[in-house]
Amino acid sequence: MTAVVFVFYLFAVSTLLGGLMTVLSRNPVHSVLWLILAFLSSAGLFVLLGAEFVAMLLMIVYIGAVAVLFLFVVMMLDIDFAELKAEMAKYMPLALLIGVVILMQLALALGVWGFDAGAAERIAAPKGDMENTRALGMILYDQYFLVFQLSGLILLVAMIGAIVLTLRHRTDIKRQDVLAQMFRDPAKAMELKDVKPGQGL
Repeated sequence: MTAVVFVFYLFAVSTLLGGLMTVLSRNPVHSVLWLILAFLSSAGLFVLLGAEFVAMLLMIVYIGAVAVLFLFVVMMLDIDFAELKAEMAKYMPLALLIGVVILMQLALALGVWGFDAGAAERIAAPKGDMENTRALGMILYDQYFLVFQLSGLILLVAMIGAIVLTLRHRTDIKRQDVLAQMFRDPAKAMELKDVKPGQGL
């Protein structure tokens, strides 16, 4: 067994273990940590395939942002997980039925699965003399530059629209008035009290 094959099996087993323990862990914080392990192992598999850009994207976006956000939300929110599990128990038969249907669909799909003759050579194969990351950059910023910039603009407009639609001015919240703080009169803002010994305010 070569080193590449050993590393592949190591990453594959840790990915499966991380995904399984994410579902089976009773502690939500442990579930998020197992999810991070599954993401890291998947990134290692992408590196073995030669798709370094996808591996770094997986680590930066999913581990650096999404999984850490999940971790902070789970740790900071005071959620009664016993109550949630009690409510989830009544939906268990329906969930099991859906799970069986999904497993049957996966079995049908894998039953007719087959690889093309030259698929192994085409997996993350370099384009010419360039690496995958450089080739992807040349395609995005050269051939599809306008489409790439327009998609970014659409996402920016969608983000601004979501903020504008959900922004509500509430009158029952005490807001900070910076100008009133800057131009306040110290003589009116403070009052000196002569407190006698043994006497409270």
